[in-house]
Amino acid sequence: MSTTLITGIGELVTNDPARTEEGGLLGLLADAAVVVEGSRIAWVGPAAEAPDADVRVDAGGRAVVPGFVDSHSHLVFAGDRSADFEARMTGEPYSAGGIRTTVAKTRAATDEQLTSRVARLVAEMRAQGTTTVEIKSGYGLSVLDEARSLAVAAQFTDETTFLGAHVVPAEFQGATGPEDYVALVTGPMLAAAAPHARWIDVFCEDGAFGVDQARTILAAGSDSGLRGRLHANQLTFGGGVQLACELGLVAVDHCTFLSDLDVSALASSGTIATLLPGVEFSTRQPYPDARGLLDAGVRIALASDCNPGSCFTSSMALCIALAVREMRMTPAEALRAATAMGAAALGRDDVGVIAPGKAADLVLLEAPSYLHLAYRPGVPLVAGVWQSGRPVVGLR
Repeated sequence: MSTTLITGIGELVTNDPARTEEGGLLGLLADAAVVVEGSRIAWVGPAAEAPDADVRVDAGGRAVVPGFVDSHSHLVFAGDRSADFEARMTGEPYSAGGIRTTVAKTRAATDEQLTSRVARLVAEMRAQGTTTVEIKSGYGLSVLDEARSLAVAAQFTDETTFLGAHVVPAEFQGATGPEDYVALVTGPMLAAAAPHARWIDVFCEDGAFGVDQARTILAAGSDSGLRGRLHANQLTFGGGVQLACELGLVAVDHCTFLSDLDVSALASSGTIATLLPGVEFSTRQPYPDARGLLDAGVRIALASDCNPGSCFTSSMALCIALAVREMRMTPAEALRAATAMGAAALGRDDVGVIAPGKAADLVLLEAPSYLHLAYRPGVPLVAGVWQSGRPVVGLR
């Protein structure tokens, strides 16, 4: 198995708990080197003490950070909703109803068309430093279309999420339709989707699914071996966040409108609040109070929520910059939230960290420090990416 020495790293963000005493929140190392063996990291330390390797790469004083871990995205879809974005920018509020527009387009698309779209978006993410991505279904909302959406997603990631409970589709509108649809989601749809999924998710929100419905759907998913996730408190105050904490879910996503009781539940349960600032940027909603959450002891992850309706960005660097500027996170807190905490939101400890034995997912920045991710928003700073030890961007 060949080895690669990456040396001349001006600043290395490790996120390694063993290095936080000397290197602060991010476990920073100056004048550092990393040895990659196969798909894993074999050694980390000062460049002057680095062992020999088969291949040598000189970072030239640039910074190296862990690959971004995007723990919330919706990449399997067809169509375009740029007109919705224009409407929001001219004052029309966002609602969950636009999802049904994408459902119609997605159902009409071929498997090849859906696969091609996901491939383009994953490549776009990778070029911006994202090496781990979660991908949800949720734009099929039929037994066939949810299963095939997840089969498409599974070609690109192990972190696939069944989101049949995104909204109630048009054909189930009516007096008993929503309950009939929940029965479909927890029965035949779940049976078809479960072989292709690791997670189950529910959009617990006004216009989507209530707390009791979410509880039923998550319980059915758990019985089928799927771990639970939840969209909650995006559009208004509600019971979704407290449900996530009660059930001990690893993460609950959005968390825009939170009561003091919600914050207390998050802090005491350890459930991660995954914040999605690209959504607020794209919908002109208020940003979550990340500073207040952190000060209350809540664990925070950042993710893109890349989707065609409420946030069509694949840039984790943009999310970092927004978290720093609009949500009062420090640059170190934001980067950690987009890497190690994103990994934790997926129940992972093998990514988002640069330490021996971890996955060799690294990003070389065209900058001397990680601070440039927020300091230079909108600038393409990724000079190279290694994914599972292989150079996949630049470095060829």
